[in-house]
Amino acid sequence: MTVHFIGAGPGAADLITVRGRDLIARCPVCLFAGSIVPRELIDYCPPGARVIDTASLSLDEIEAEYLRAEQAGEDVARLHSGDLSVWSAVAEQMRRLDRLGIDYTLTPGVPSFAAAAAALKRELTIPEVAQSLVLTRISGRASKMPEKETLKNFAATGSTLAIHLAIHALERIVEDLVPFYGANCPVAIVVKASWPDEKIVRGTLADIAAKVNDDPIERTALIFVGPGLQAEDFRESALYSTDYVRRFRSPKDVSGSKDEG
Repeated sequence: MTVHFIGAGPGAADLITVRGRDLIARCPVCLFAGSIVPRELIDYCPPGARVIDTASLSLDEIEAEYLRAEQAGEDVARLHSGDLSVWSAVAEQMRRLDRLGIDYTLTPGVPSFAAAAAALKRELTIPEVAQSLVLTRISGRASKMPEKETLKNFAATGSTLAIHLAIHALERIVEDLVPFYGANCPVAIVVKASWPDEKIVRGTLADIAAKVNDDPIERTALIFVGPGLQAEDFRESALYSTDYVRRFRSPKDVSGSKDEG
């Protein structure tokens, strides 16, 4: 018996990996976080599968479901939103499975920041403007942030910030970031990326809070901040330049390209 942790993607049912979909289809038990995982994914379950919404369950109750499946010799598909590597609450489940001697696998999923960037139609790394992306959040009820992992410390690098689970603290975020990025720095908020009711709010650090106050956002929003979000006049990457020698293009090919041009 194996528990298969599966990154269910950002929301759209077809933004799950083929591996993840196939695992769901062959597991007789499926546990999913119903508050943030679309129910359309349950359609991939085999007929007669035992399907449990874990939104209201405690960790002890989830562990009991794993033990029940183990006793029955039934594999479990355990769905978590986005990708398993960040804010998935998988670590504590794996620790318990290790103690119980129950085997498990991890299948990655499409992370929410990637789906949000696609919704914005933006590359988040722009040559000589922004080459680093910080995935972060602020302290909340579920867990506190480590002392040194503050928005101000990250902002000091000038990186593009992808701030998760923080729409309720937007005004405080603006206050922390303006001294580093300036009031005119672009901001984009993507609500429920890839869901049917996806919404995008664009602005600057100067006006984004007012825009959200006029059209409140309650949850499931990702806040991007950084100059790369609106960069248009930037140097093209050298990757496809005729002067750039790389593994699949020899100096001879480069020279020939120049002559032909």
